Amino acid sequence: MEFKDRVADRMKALGLSAAEISRRIGVSRTTISFWLNGVNAATGKNLSSLAEALSTTPEWLAEGKIRDLKSVLAVTDTGGLSYSPPAVESNASVLGYIEPWDDSTPLDDDEVAIPLLKDVRVAAGSGEISEEFFTGKKIRMGKYTLRNRGVNPANAICVTVSGNSMEPALPDGSTVGVDTAQTSIKDGKVYVIKHDGELRVKQVYRRTGGGIRLRSFNQAEHQDEEYTTEQMAEKDIWVVGKVFWSSVLWD
Repeated sequence: MEFKDRVADRMKALGLSAAEISRRIGVSRTTISFWLNGVNAATGKNLSSLAEALSTTPEWLAEGKIRDLKSVLAVTDTGGLSYSPPAVESNASVLGYIEPWDDSTPLDDDEVAIPLLKDVRVAAGSGEISEEFFTGKKIRMGKYTLRNRGVNPANAICVTVSGNSMEPALPDGSTVGVDTAQTSIKDGKVYVIKHDGELRVKQVYRRTGGGIRLRSFNQAEHQDEEYTTEQMAEKDIWVVGKVFWSSVLWD
């Protein structure tokens, strides 16, 4: 919808003629005609006056943006004013409804069970995930979700995020899905790293000359960490896999 269409719609809803609008805001009939025919649009003081005359806001007339629930008013059958915001484009859709289930609920044909790992300190060999990481619990995930992300279920694990270093995107208690087949670093992507026997979720960057930089989303409280290739070997730092999915429960 263009500026001229929004003006015409408000005039029609309020039963106002071009002559009445001209009288109310102090511009010529020719100017009103230009606006209604799309020759140009009202700006500055004229835009504010036009919005007031049409019982709406300059933001909505100029760009179709709604500032608040009183942005656009329509006339009721009894002649009073009622809220009637213009239609806006939705950016969400319902994919399905949540059904209760527990660990004993059989998997559907389109589901797989992904192992859930816990954040614990263990002494495991380099390049290995110790069995002590596994909780015995699993996360149900749709095969379509994995296929859509190019993830083989056999390579998928889930990890719980602890602490506030990855807020606000991944607050404490979030769960992330990890593709252990994707260990090649793409700068800025989020990976699960094994570091001195601890699983960590971080943005990862490659350093010039070798090594890595680990970055937190919450940089106000957590500074970047840089490790050379030698330090990575000393501290048993290696990429477990790339994060491809996350689940967050908000307080």
